Amino acid sequence: MTLPPETIILNGRLITFDSACPRAEALAIADGRIAAVGSTAEIRALVGPGSRVIDAGGATVLPGFIDSHVHLFGGSVELGCLDLTGVQGEAALTAKVREWAARHPQDRLVFAVQADYAILGPGLRTTRQALDRVLPERPFAMFAPDHHTIWANTEALEAAGLLRGGAVEAGAQIVMSADGLATGELQEPSAYAPVLRMTRHAGRDMMGLVTGADPQPPATAAERALDKAALEQGLKHCASHGITGLHNMDGNFYQLELLAEMEAEGTLLCRTEVPFHYKSPDPLDRFAEAEEMRRRFNSDMVWCNRVKMFMDGVVESGTALMLQPYPGTDHIGDAVFEPEHFNAACIRADAMGLQIATHAIGDLAVRRTLDGYAAARAANGARDSRHRIEHIEVLHADDLPRFKELGVLASIQPGHAPFGGYFPPGGVGAMLHRQQISLAYAYQKIRESGARVIFSTDWPVIPVDVMRSVKAAVAPLELEAPWCSQAQSLMDTLESYTAGNAWAEFNERRKGQLKPGMMADVVVMSHDLEAMEPETLDQARTAATLCGGRITWEA
Repeated sequence: MTLPPETIILNGRLITFDSACPRAEALAIADGRIAAVGSTAEIRALVGPGSRVIDAGGATVLPGFIDSHVHLFGGSVELGCLDLTGVQGEAALTAKVREWAARHPQDRLVFAVQADYAILGPGLRTTRQALDRVLPERPFAMFAPDHHTIWANTEALEAAGLLRGGAVEAGAQIVMSADGLATGELQEPSAYAPVLRMTRHAGRDMMGLVTGADPQPPATAAERALDKAALEQGLKHCASHGITGLHNMDGNFYQLELLAEMEAEGTLLCRTEVPFHYKSPDPLDRFAEAEEMRRRFNSDMVWCNRVKMFMDGVVESGTALMLQPYPGTDHIGDAVFEPEHFNAACIRADAMGLQIATHAIGDLAVRRTLDGYAAARAANGARDSRHRIEHIEVLHADDLPRFKELGVLASIQPGHAPFGGYFPPGGVGAMLHRQQISLAYAYQKIRESGARVIFSTDWPVIPVDVMRSVKAAVAPLELEAPWCSQAQSLMDTLESYTAGNAWAEFNERRKGQLKPGMMADVVVMSHDLEAMEPETLDQARTAATLCGGRITWEA
């Protein structure tokens, strides 16, 4: 080292994920890289006149967290929305919504997020008539936590042109009643897109999910400034949780352009990969856009090397695709892709060298996704593709060994499970057959099969708070049989949030370890995580976050 390091971290309990030196006390950072790792005495000797010294005080120091499944733009915008987390019953909902509406008279649509599927009460379906009582004179709509359903009142449905139904893509539905009018329940993006166009950002924050295309008409200069301001707040929020990297799960050129501008301006606080979003109505020729995205955006801070697809919906709305009908019904869910089209898309993406990430929640959706990846391997030959399946909430035993056989990553969100501490435990169980539960949210069983497991939040479905998800993995709620424990070890969990996620993005030689030469993406925690009781892990916070050696957050 020819120059003194810019930053020194001392007195830490470093978990390096470097097999040659798994533990250490201190590190030095120079020119955006980790320059040295060692004892506090060794690293203290490197302090120069311009070095900034951070005393970790005996707390854990880790590679920066990488949240490998987020919706950055939507999560950023929702920080400024009415949050209905924990609200139950029509009276409580009415009070919350009317108070918010009174404070925001300028909003064309009163819009809320995190509305539970049973927000009106157990067994009660949310209808436009109920929401008319909640807010009778203004358009009002609310998002389910999973972002697969919006409920809207009559004013909102009329303003969006949906009261009498409309055309939607495969797997989506404007739920209609016997009188020929919409019930108020809008399932999946193409059904609820017209409602989003009435929000403050006119749906631009969700465009990468809903269409994968850019806003039309193009965003004005004022709209771009508004959107970038929201993204700045969202990235600060992520950095405050120790996050240095994000794998976005929706994408378009517009979002990439905004992030690239922020990189140039110095306001991009987290490295962010944005995918090409391929939709079921799209022809294969649209993959030319993926090649253009990859060519134009390839920096260490903003890049595209992945395609995102959806195979199904979610269990709670009965849109996840199942091998057998939901209990008491003849409905197996809704397929977003037909197998032939999905297989052809996988073959094309794989031939281009793109990584594939597919949302698949039901056991039939998971099977069809594995079939598509197998078809790509058969057509193009085996390669180190690191294709991913997102969520995997229900799995058939026959498909468990296929993850390892095909080299497929299991991309999992511990907080989504009924034992994850966020959602009511009974909701999902009522939608599953008893024999499905043994491999539902089977994180540990998937890990034990030899498959690579990575962790994330799916923000804003749940908060981007890493330590709450760590607790959900290490100390899940205990549920009665047939549910069985899927508890993870602390080290496996931390690896799946750091080195594992760096591996998932093909960056294991550059980040995800505290090792000389690696990118200086580092998080200093408030506690020694290994000394904490598992049930208290969510009390640990981030003391400092560094991305590329730059301090992006300090408590």
